[in-house]
This record gives sequence, C-alpha cells and structure tokens, in this order.
Amino acid sequence: MPHAPNTLSLIADIGGTNTRVALADGTRLVEGSIARFRNAEHSGLGPVLASYLEDHDNPDCKGACVALAGPVRDGIGKMTNLDWTIDRETIAHATKAEHAVVINDLQAQGYAMGHLPETAVRCLKPGAKPWPAASLLMVGIGTGFNIAPVHFGPVDHLVVPAEAGHMMLPTRRQEDRALADFLETEFAFPSVEEALSGRGIAQVAAFHSERNGNARRWTSDQVIDGARSGDETALATVQHAVRLLGGLAGDLSLGHLPMGGLFLVGGLSRALAPWIEGPDFAEAMHDKGRFGDLATSVPVWLVEDDYAALIGGAVHLANRLS
Repeated sequence: MPHAPNTLSLIADIGGTNTRVALADGTRLVEGSIARFRNAEHSGLGPVLASYLEDHDNPDCKGACVALAGPVRDGIGKMTNLDWTIDRETIAHATKAEHAVVINDLQAQGYAMGHLPETAVRCLKPGAKPWPAASLLMVGIGTGFNIAPVHFGPVDHLVVPAEAGHMMLPTRRQEDRALADFLETEFAFPSVEEALSGRGIAQVAAFHSERNGNARRWTSDQVIDGARSGDETALATVQHAVRLLGGLAGDLSLGHLPMGGLFLVGGLSRALAPWIEGPDFAEAMHDKGRFGDLATSVPVWLVEDDYAALIGGAVHLANRLS
C-alpha cells in the first residue's frame, strides 16, 4: 500500500555478510517491512535499496539512516570486510530523503539501548547493581569485531564509534602467544578480529588443527557445529576463543567502566553464548589482579534481537530529525 510522501524513513544495517533494511515511522519499525539481502549477491548498496524500495511501493522517504560495519568520516563510510563505500548523497538520492545519516553499525546497536523489549536481551554473567546513568559498552562479534561505548545525557545518549577489532590481540598464556604468532604469519598483524570474529574463529581452529598435526581449514559454522557435537579440535577452539573474549572483556571493562553492562551482539556472540555462560569466560574476565573486583562488577548481556541495529538507526534518525 503506497505511503504519503515524507512520512516514513528508511533504515539499513549493513554487516559483512548481510544487509537488513526496514521502513520506520519515527522510532518504530513498520510491521512487515524488514527485509534481508545477502551482500555477495549485490554489487553495492544502491542495487539493494533499489530492489527494496521497488518491493515497497517506492516511498518518498523523509529521512534515511544507514549503519555499516566500518569507519565513517564526514558522511562517508567504508566497509571493513566488504568492498562497498556508502555516502549520504547517494542514500538521499536513492530514497528521495531530505536528510540522510551514515553511522557505524555498533553505534546503531548502542542507540537501540533503552528501546528494546526485555525479551530481546539475556543475562550471561551477573554483576553489581548499575550506577545511576551508568555507561554501557556494545561489543559486536559477527563477520568482524568492534565496540561502541554508550554514554547517557540529560536528553539523549551519545554512542562513540571505534574500530577496536583492529587492536592487537591480548595474550596472557603461552597458548595465546603461539596463536598470535600463527596469526602474524598469516596476516602480518595479530589483531583481535583475526581471532574473535566469524572468520577469526576459523583461524583459531586452523591453529589448533595444525598443533594437533592434522592441518585443515574451517568455516565458522563448522567450528560451532563441531563443538556442539563434541569434536575435540572444534571444542578446543571454542574454549580458547571464549577465554580470549573473557580476558578482552575484562580489559574493555577497565578501559570504559560500563557499569550499566557489557552487551554482546552479532551472530557469533549468539553462537558462543552457551560457552560464554560457562566458568572460563567469567574467570578470564575477572582475572585482572587488584582490579579484578571492578571487572567482576560488570554484568554481561546478550542482545538476541537480530534487528536491534535497525531500531537504533530509527531512534538516532528520529532524534536528528526532531
């Protein structure tokens, strides 16, 4: 059914593998408007938006917000794990929108906080009672890895962009240092994302396979499925990745003091959740010497809503338009 001009907004969330698109009426996603596109089947965002808009009666949008997995500078975003570049002018032209915004996808996740139903999040590790107006930290683990601190103000909240997946992977044990050497040989730099992401956990599996004398290449799905079925190498991979993630979560907690909670988002976060709830993650997160109690006090939550970034994009755009 056609919509009146300048009543709805278009929201898109571009990950390394999929793009999700929806229409929004203010901060609310229009029921039945969410669609998912596989990035490998399209040459860029333009064809995705053209296909989506045609399927939805080509609405004349009043605004558009695109969240993407990569850095954004002056309204231009460059995908980290995909050869796409997105800019405000192209989005505005495609959607007929008077106002277009480009933000990082973890920022969109942060703007969704406070607007998700209680059923959209699940506690994986309890912590202390939050401080008043306590900051949050979004940690995204999917095709790539990134974070976004969330700070609350008197009217709106500020979500700070980052590219934390490209920091050096913290190493505590000899096994971690051996993994870092393996990743450095493969990629010239042992970043967090090369171990803690969809393709990263496949590299951790390759490392463990090589150590076991049975070198092979894995996909992330094979690792998770193998761990669920009790495969020795896959299970060792998942346990190693979860311990690394716990140690990194502790470091990030001390760096940002997210006393309102650390929120894990992304497909790999959800896949690893059964192991994150186990003791290895919490032990590694709390193992911070005399500041261990501070890391212990940070609760860890899992965002289970796959469309949270669309909600956050709608919230951010509505605030900008108002």
